[in-house]
Amino acid sequence: MLIASIPLFRRFVPLVLGGLFLAFALTGFETIHAQTPSYLQAEDGSGDPPRGRVVEGQSVSSDLLGREIPYSVYLPPGYDRSQRSYPVVYLLHGFTDDETAWVQFGEVQRAADRGIADRTIPPMVIVMPDADSTWYINDAAGAEPYEDAMFREFIPAVEETYRIRSEAQFRGVAGLSMGGYGTLVWAMRHPDRFAAAAAFSAGIYTEEAMRTMPWERYRDPFATVFGGGEDPETRITEHFREHSPLHFARTASVDSLRSVRWYIDCGDDDFLYEGNSRLHMILRDRDVPHEYRVRDGAHNWTYWRGHIGKGLAFIGESFHR
Repeated sequence: MLIASIPLFRRFVPLVLGGLFLAFALTGFETIHAQTPSYLQAEDGSGDPPRGRVVEGQSVSSDLLGREIPYSVYLPPGYDRSQRSYPVVYLLHGFTDDETAWVQFGEVQRAADRGIADRTIPPMVIVMPDADSTWYINDAAGAEPYEDAMFREFIPAVEETYRIRSEAQFRGVAGLSMGGYGTLVWAMRHPDRFAAAAAFSAGIYTEEAMRTMPWERYRDPFATVFGGGEDPETRITEHFREHSPLHFARTASVDSLRSVRWYIDCGDDDFLYEGNSRLHMILRDRDVPHEYRVRDGAHNWTYWRGHIGKGLAFIGESFHR
């Protein structure tokens, strides 16, 4: 009887073990799937990465400016299905662009969606304000107090409108060119308001560059923003120095500079390479931690579109604990 049952036993055991393995595998898969955060699940149930939502045509009324400040906003996947509050990044456009540029040309929503899906970027709200040609600061004559309007009116209004965590440790700023300059100036002048700053191709000009700049180029917009005139010796105004990232890097306290995490990125063929390189050198000489990246590329959307995800990931590290 024992010998006769061996073939049956040999056939039965693999079936049992195979069934147990399959059941375990399915159970394990269901457990893993159940633990997948809702923001990583597509609403249609497919395996495609979920998409955030871009809302354009928004604005905040500014009494200081006497006009509306337009903006666009990216809301991360799951925002409309949750009650949680999110960290925020203020993403600043360049000269001659507006609040739609980072979406239309920079495709920042795609970079954010990819980063959130693969967990290199935490879910975040991205706010993109229009700054016209203000360079994100108050003008020298006091006629266009843009910086004051942003910190006293715009940022508080936006953070009341959306579910945004308003503590400084959950707020970052990033931008390109004029917006890269604005990124540095905002974070240097208001270090208590930002955890991290990521500046791409920042519009950093040395004093010598401002003096030697042709009048036709200096006149619009720098004469309005910083003061000064056709005579090169009038251009290095107190207003210019008070808003110069290089001046701040040299004179601000090291503790103040260290309170913000810095990311500086500029292409090797970018015409703004000198100012960005000097900022890196000053920060390094003063032992201020920062990330400095020089990559193959120029002052264009191909460069910024390809690297904005790295800047968002850098800022996002500041939001983790």
